[in-house]
Amino acid sequence: MSRGLDILDLRVEIEDGSRPPVDGVSLDVAPGECMVLLGESGCGKSLTALAAMRLLPENVRITGGDVRLDGASLFDLPERAMRAARGGRLAMIFQEPMTSLNPVLTIGLQVQETLATHRNLGGESARGEAERLMLAVGLQPAQLTAYPFQLSGGQRQRALIAMMLAGDPSVLIADEPTTALDVTVQAQILGLLKHLQLEKNMGLLLVTHDLDVARDMADRVAVMYAGEIVETGTREQLFAAPFHPYTLGLFSVLPSIGQRGGRLAQIPGTVPRSDERISGCRFAERCPSAIPICRKAAPTWREIEAGHGVRCHLSNSAATRYPMPARDDSRRAEGVSGPVLELRNLVVSYPIRSGVLQRVTGHVRAVDGVDLTIRAGETVALVGESGCGKTTLARAALRLIPISAGQILLDGEDLTALAGEALRRRRSDIQIVFQDPFSSLNPRMQVGEILREGVAALRPELAAGSVLAVLERVLEQVGLSPDSIGRYPHEFSGGQRQRIAIARALVLEPRLLVCDEPTSALDVSVQAQILNLLADLQAERGLAYLFITHNLSVVGYLADRIAVMYRGRIVEEGEAASLMHAPIHPYTRMLLASAPGRGLDSGHGKGGVSGGQAGQGCAYADRCPEADARCRAEVPEPRYMPDGRMVRCHLPGRGGEVR
Repeated sequence: MSRGLDILDLRVEIEDGSRPPVDGVSLDVAPGECMVLLGESGCGKSLTALAAMRLLPENVRITGGDVRLDGASLFDLPERAMRAARGGRLAMIFQEPMTSLNPVLTIGLQVQETLATHRNLGGESARGEAERLMLAVGLQPAQLTAYPFQLSGGQRQRALIAMMLAGDPSVLIADEPTTALDVTVQAQILGLLKHLQLEKNMGLLLVTHDLDVARDMADRVAVMYAGEIVETGTREQLFAAPFHPYTLGLFSVLPSIGQRGGRLAQIPGTVPRSDERISGCRFAERCPSAIPICRKAAPTWREIEAGHGVRCHLSNSAATRYPMPARDDSRRAEGVSGPVLELRNLVVSYPIRSGVLQRVTGHVRAVDGVDLTIRAGETVALVGESGCGKTTLARAALRLIPISAGQILLDGEDLTALAGEALRRRRSDIQIVFQDPFSSLNPRMQVGEILREGVAALRPELAAGSVLAVLERVLEQVGLSPDSIGRYPHEFSGGQRQRIAIARALVLEPRLLVCDEPTSALDVSVQAQILNLLADLQAERGLAYLFITHNLSVVGYLADRIAVMYRGRIVEEGEAASLMHAPIHPYTRMLLASAPGRGLDSGHGKGGVSGGQAGQGCAYADRCPEADARCRAEVPEPRYMPDGRMVRCHLPGRGGEVR
């Protein structure tokens, strides 16, 4: 009898759908092996995982195939027996742990519930095993008494892993377990999963759209597109010589610092919906190398070499090439001019309240004396972990929250001195694009109404008759047709919704655009489209961007300068290429080392930014492997390197001499 998980010719259908979203999928996960299931949103990855767990929604049903766990069919089990297997021998970790953990039960009760259900442990035995599991996932036994809301995102994900391990699974399914996490926490969680996989000889099916995560984690990779597996192989085979045009496309659209100044390659179109009828290859309409047979007949599966298979009519993968425009490093630099936004010694503090009467007993500085300048035509990336103050700084710059001290200069005018109508008139010059376009767009309003709302409030000088022409022109600029005006947000894809959010900002003709994680919720193919759009708009309009992100590949491609933030302070700032190639501050070095695609080390970034501003010394001293007594006693002042970089560090590493 084979061990591990075997998915055999699985077929899943949706009521009233014309094409199965999972159509003949076969893959296997051996003990001690990580199989990565890779593809864009809408390819059927999560439905495949949910079908294996028999957790499909009511309108979705399994119509063919089988799923076997350690040789036994899960589809033959009655629901009572399936409940024993689910969470026991076969467990699943979901993307957002806050929705997977019960908010009204402590972590300890939830772990012990699993121990009682699947291992028949109770009392002291359960408590002792729960403590062992917490230590195994890098948490303290004392945190068993905590509720989910009292833990950070990474700690909640660790607690969920502990709960899944309580059933002693032979196979663990992880569905995008690190998408919403910082790079440092992501590195910790992935390192933990890899360690547990090897230590327990556990099979791991990892669902992701991130190629760098696949590079770090996979033993084998299965690439999925529109319900089918289109290519499988070992990690070495897939990353050294990808064959299928879709796999090649995913590699081509990844941003990097080497592509600065040029447009990213793009995979045209989107993943076809399940109600779209397709007669030939499902990727043919997006494939730059499609030949007539691709649109007439579905390709069959064939082996290229041992362990490397593909579903494609083409005989030579070299025929597929996605256009990579020539670099033009001068494109943005020519448009850079005088300062648009200047932050001078900006401070944002929040009161600490305690006691029955909730008296103010102190203050926490979320933004602590920040100086930052952004010029016209320039992109400044603001990077750092969650809780370091990035979004607070952006909201303060927009005058959406009060500041405690400092100045905010927009084109030389001090916004902190403005109020009422005078401040409202300046708001059109600085706009923001949020991370999740679906939650930032009113679902009850048509696109035209969403765009007109800002115009009516901040550009009343536009005559009623000319507003429609302005809206249509802006929609065309962001790559949407004018007839989008009469449609609702839910009728668009994620990338199209983000284009609408950008159009809403552009219609006010801003000088500065604050982009708060605008691509983190998007697939790599859609991300490339949005990054190209932002670069084009900057070249056309001379826009300045404050780009907040934790995706360092995006930073390397798009940013002119990078500001690294930790506990409210800018700890390093400089030109993007030099900072990423030779980081000076230990925190910057740790961030870059934690980025996916650079290998796994579960020790990256131990600790966190929570806990408030340090009272003495360097705020990073408690996490820094190089810290000495001076670091813990004195706050480092800004130092300037020969290349113009600023760094706040007593031990500025190997980046050059301080002047």
